[in-house]
Amino acid sequence: MNKLNIYLTVSLAAIAAYTIAVGSQHGWNLLPEFFAPIADLTWQGQFNVDFTSFLALSGLWVAWRHAFSAGGLALGLMAFFGGMLFLATYLLWANIKAHGQSDALLLGEKRAQRLMNAKR
Repeated sequence: MNKLNIYLTVSLAAIAAYTIAVGSQHGWNLLPEFFAPIADLTWQGQFNVDFTSFLALSGLWVAWRHAFSAGGLALGLMAFFGGMLFLATYLLWANIKAHGQSDALLLGEKRAQRLMNAKR
């Protein structure tokens, strides 16, 4: 298992455990807790806006990687709303499928293959 897969596995386990603990103690209604600091213009709100931008970028990348197909758009929405719980799982799957080849991981198999063919 390469270092990326180790990182993703540890991140997935830690965030899943933390999410379960927080949800069990504070309930599962995240939205008011997330948007209230944004409305109040606090530093926590600034972090939440910044974090939302990362979630959007993650969702766009996943959808782009699947050529904005219907499945890619669904996966992109899952990336946006699922955060690292989704992305770590997705990247583990994609990295295993790409056999550790970074071009296939980042671009998707079809784009990576076209790039390889264009270099010939």
